[in-house]
Amino acid sequence: MQHKITLIKNANIVNEGKIFNGDILIDGDYIKEVDNSISAKSSDINIIDAEGKYLLPGIIDDQVHFREPGLTQKATIQTESIAAIAGGITSFIEMPNTNPQTTTIEKLNEKFDIASKTSFANYSFMFGGTNDNLDEILKVDPKQVAALKLFLGSSTGNMLVDDPQILEKIFSNTKLLIAVHCEDETTIKTNLERYKKEYGDNIPIKYHPIIRSEEACYLSSSKAIELAKKTGARLHVFHLSTGKETSLFSNKIPLKDKKITAEVCIHHLWFSDEDYEKKGTLIKWNPAVKTSKDRDLLWKALLDDRIDVIATDHAPHTLSEKNNAYTSAPSGGPLVQHALPAMLEMYNKGKINLIKIVEKMCHNPAILFQIEKRGFIREGYFADLVLVDLVSPWTVNKENILYKCKWSPFEGTSFKSRITHTFVNGGLAYNNFKFSEKKYAKQLTFNR
Repeated sequence: MQHKITLIKNANIVNEGKIFNGDILIDGDYIKEVDNSISAKSSDINIIDAEGKYLLPGIIDDQVHFREPGLTQKATIQTESIAAIAGGITSFIEMPNTNPQTTTIEKLNEKFDIASKTSFANYSFMFGGTNDNLDEILKVDPKQVAALKLFLGSSTGNMLVDDPQILEKIFSNTKLLIAVHCEDETTIKTNLERYKKEYGDNIPIKYHPIIRSEEACYLSSSKAIELAKKTGARLHVFHLSTGKETSLFSNKIPLKDKKITAEVCIHHLWFSDEDYEKKGTLIKWNPAVKTSKDRDLLWKALLDDRIDVIATDHAPHTLSEKNNAYTSAPSGGPLVQHALPAMLEMYNKGKINLIKIVEKMCHNPAILFQIEKRGFIREGYFADLVLVDLVSPWTVNKENILYKCKWSPFEGTSFKSRITHTFVNGGLAYNNFKFSEKKYAKQLTFNR
């Protein structure tokens, strides 16, 4: 059977520092041609008129928790990848703290097997480091695995890597990029005990950013960076939440040459501690959403390129779990469906331009993780593409939320922009609230 050829006409193409009106020819999995005007050579070409719409490379989300295996009451790779493509995310990198944890090659391969059968978006996984799995870490193929994930705070089971000697050994020996969650556990435990003495388990949520404090974040981030500099390891610090931490990062060299990089998540750019009163534990994340001053400084560092990537840290829990008392309510929330609409809302408010959104959500994750042939609109690259209508308002509600957990911290929020079409490897995976039954997803590969 001949593969499908699609011609996207009259799009405002946002790519590599420019916005220009043009056409894109997709042939099979790939972008065949990008030009100002391409004419259809045969009658069986599928033509999409994108007049007035903006065409972006597919979003690459470098940090998600899709909860499979073992926590599938919250989410599955299938349910969350469907939500992702509805939000313009065509590729995701999933975290190792599932059940069982992804800390052996066997468990990693099991996850690849699940994704190959059920994912609607392109996929890769991070391998998890522990205090005792260095032998397994050294077996990981860097061409197949996005990175090594280390929890230097806030983890369950044995995934908290808290032995300084082992940490140095891992940093010194792995060729993988090391991605870290940085919060100092000792600081947090001390703060938590103080508030538990006063409130028991019903600590008011407003104290969350004081318990998981600026000090806890900065102490851990600065130690990780110090170790990376000492060992020469390639370090990526996940989800910055404080203004103070932004001083640890530089914009003096291009991303491709940086050894130490940083990411910020949608929730830390959108919410502040003023929102706890209304949203409660629905915006309980680790690291915590902090002050509006922190948020302003995160924006500043994002726009001046000290922060390299925008991600979601999509981490769903059931609503009943989130409604528990403070000490029992888990941290994390679902975000993949609403991340790009939220950033486009910030564009509409004049906070960020479209070129910068594409740089931080498409180009930079591809550069940072050395992802092969994705993240850019280029001839010969995989046709992962997103069409957006910047003037098509909608409101997030129970009926249009696609996450398995069926709630969103954005419920009740109105967005001006919506995703109309998502292409994954040339296949039209999502088209105006309709999903293709065919899966076009592939495993990500890395040019290392």
